[in-house]
Amino acid sequence: QVQLVESGGGLVQPGGSLRLSCATSGLTFSGYTAWFRQAPGKWREFAAGLGWNTGTTYYTDSVKGRFTISRDNAKNTLYLEMNSLKPEDTAVYYCAAGSRWYNGPYDYWGQGTQVTVSS
Repeated sequence: QVQLVESGGGLVQPGGSLRLSCATSGLTFSGYTAWFRQAPGKWREFAAGLGWNTGTTYYTDSVKGRFTISRDNAKNTLYLEMNSLKPEDTAVYYCAAGSRWYNGPYDYWGQGTQVTVSS
């Protein structure tokens, strides 16, 4: 059974940083993994993607230079390092796995973790 469990969300002031983690189990890693986010009243959107075997990364324009997606193969864990956070980064963040393409569609999803950027 495949499981993805996110952690690391919370409340942070503008300009602050957070690191999200996505612990996985039951996956045979191939293709892409990614972080998506969904802000209140908006559609879920792609934030960052990672080719698990290639290490190639992709970012939506609004997070380039501020967010970094990475992985720890030994721990089967995906990370999203978020710096210089802005109020518009406020969203529920989801990790996803199991896609042939970096922007989806993805077969597996976590339950999400809330990130709130506010003073």
